[in-house]
Amino acid sequence: MFFSENVHFTQKGLVFTDKDGCELSSNQAFKKMTNRFYNWWLDFKLLIVDLSGYCPFWFWRKLIYQLAGLKIGRQSKIHFGARFFEPGKISIGRDTLVGEFAFLDGRAPLTIGHHVDIASQVLIYNSEHDIHSEKMSAIEAPVEIGDYVFIGPRAIILPGVKIGRGAVVAAGAVVTKDVSPRKIVAGIPAKEIGNRKIKKFTYRLGRSRLFS
Repeated sequence: MFFSENVHFTQKGLVFTDKDGCELSSNQAFKKMTNRFYNWWLDFKLLIVDLSGYCPFWFWRKLIYQLAGLKIGRQSKIHFGARFFEPGKISIGRDTLVGEFAFLDGRAPLTIGHHVDIASQVLIYNSEHDIHSEKMSAIEAPVEIGDYVFIGPRAIILPGVKIGRGAVVAAGAVVTKDVSPRKIVAGIPAKEIGNRKIKKFTYRLGRSRLFS
């Protein structure tokens, strides 16, 4: 609700409307104003989190992310320039790497497992517009990424997707549905193109570069 556009003086007195021009009761208007102030606070907090992503020192980035509610396991790292929505609903396991300029959406729960390698500029969404809704309402669904998954550069993961243990998402793929364990998927939309040959996953990703 934006005051200059949604508050009107009429012959009936003070009238409140929503973004679509529909009239609101005083109670509805108060709730919307309260929600708007709350969202302004969230936007400010998100600004601090996103700006911190450009600090070259991981210990500082990690501190800010954790203060914002993001859960991150031991020996995991989010590289330079990552951006977020609602970090408080994001959970990352141990020994997991998230590449430069990745986008992690926490508007619904986002769970990333242990020993996961997420390459640069990967986009993970768990909220999208309902294109069939008259008001373009949002649809939210959790995303779950299993242990030992590899996601290639510039891949896009869409809401509601589960990626099974040890699966591989090729660079540039758009994942719109679940990926079974150890499967390799590629393309737009992503489809199975093979199986990972590893039978038992025991590797560790190890230390990343100091200032990345």
